[in-house]
Amino acid sequence: MAEKIRPMQRDELDLLINWAAEEGWNPGLHDAELFWNLDPEGFLALDLDQEFCGGGAIIRHNSEFGFMGLFIVEETHRGKQHGRKLWYARRDQLLKRLDENATIGLDGVDAMVGFYKRGGFVPFTRYRRFTISEPLRADVTNPNIVPLAKVDPQLIADLDRQCFPGDRSAFLHDWIKQPQSISLACIRGEELQGFAVMRKCRSGWKIGPLFAEAASSAEQLLVASRQQAQEEPVFLDVPDNNPEAVQLCNSHEMTEVFGCTRMYFGPPPKLAHHKIFGITTLEVG
Repeated sequence: MAEKIRPMQRDELDLLINWAAEEGWNPGLHDAELFWNLDPEGFLALDLDQEFCGGGAIIRHNSEFGFMGLFIVEETHRGKQHGRKLWYARRDQLLKRLDENATIGLDGVDAMVGFYKRGGFVPFTRYRRFTISEPLRADVTNPNIVPLAKVDPQLIADLDRQCFPGDRSAFLHDWIKQPQSISLACIRGEELQGFAVMRKCRSGWKIGPLFAEAASSAEQLLVASRQQAQEEPVFLDVPDNNPEAVQLCNSHEMTEVFGCTRMYFGPPPKLAHHKIFGITTLEVG
């Protein structure tokens, strides 16, 4: 069987996202376009006998940080070492796109952590996906919660930079304004206390990111997001190394439905972990 690893085409990313949905990853309705615009060179494809059979993201966020995600091989071709070759090709290609001593992140499901360790990645913290389907019964108006579009983009970028390794203002601009999404800010006077983006997914809504200066601000954003979601389920991916984030989900009686491990190749980024109440995505960081 002829095997080839090559740059992915835009329409193939749509297929990869559909495969992700079939795997139960519940992607956002506009993820393919947003991910592609983030880094059009950041995707590799696997061909077997000239047929697209797998792929994955190798996103270059900046010269010092990249991210590997969306790693899928079509089900009938698994267990034959094709995925292993694709994964190492992706790692090596991303390393070439970054500076020396740069860092790569990924989020590994439990069954793959050992494989990623052998590939040079070190576990850092666990992420848990929480969900809740019960709508908020009370209609609470909170003057601290405003549309994120009303906030100075520089304030948003400043908080994001504390919680993510590098400036990603262009991506944030598109992410915040994507169709079928709700972007909210928590403010106090002229100060930004936190922000959240909630996007429509194949099932319900995902909140990500949810960054806040304090748990009280994160809770206000979570409550406001839940109100906007109405009767549909809400999902939030929470890092274990912020215990207040896990406690927030528990206090809202959210249910844990999935877990994975954040791993790094290279030095872990120095971030304000106590301000990360929900990560942006498991697919591109």
